Amino acid sequence: MLPTRGGDHLLRRATADDLDAILQLLADDPISASRGDRARAEDRPAYERAFEAIDRDLAQQLLVAVDEEGVVVGTMQLTLIPGLARQGATRLQIEAVRVRADRRSHGIGAAMMRWAVASAREQGAALVQLTSDSARVDAHRFYERLGFTGSHVGFKLRL
Repeated sequence: MLPTRGGDHLLRRATADDLDAILQLLADDPISASRGDRARAEDRPAYERAFEAIDRDLAQQLLVAVDEEGVVVGTMQLTLIPGLARQGATRLQIEAVRVRADRRSHGIGAAMMRWAVASAREQGAALVQLTSDSARVDAHRFYERLGFTGSHVGFKLRL
């Protein structure tokens, strides 16, 4: 359970039945929508293939936060990455953190992130990392309040 100012929420592994709600969370985000995440019916097969690949991979956790009524109000994807750097350290990568717009500022995102950090510790990870679009200034303040530091510059190459 995730105790939040908005009540208790359950954080659980996503199922195929949660896909529409997750896609809506992505589509409701202007930056995600500008990248093509618009929850269109014609894109559904691609999302289903991606969900199946994530669900099969033991290093992946696609999670949803649900309220007392079972409504999906948040999501995030966690990936354990073993590595040789940092004396063979394992990292936990956090991606695609989203909370429904009408549920923001209720502590849901912070509770999800605290859970992810605790999970990383339990799994023996040496660090937790994430990337965030440079335009997400509010998100950067949020992550900094949780103790994350902007320590690297990221680069991407679209294929």
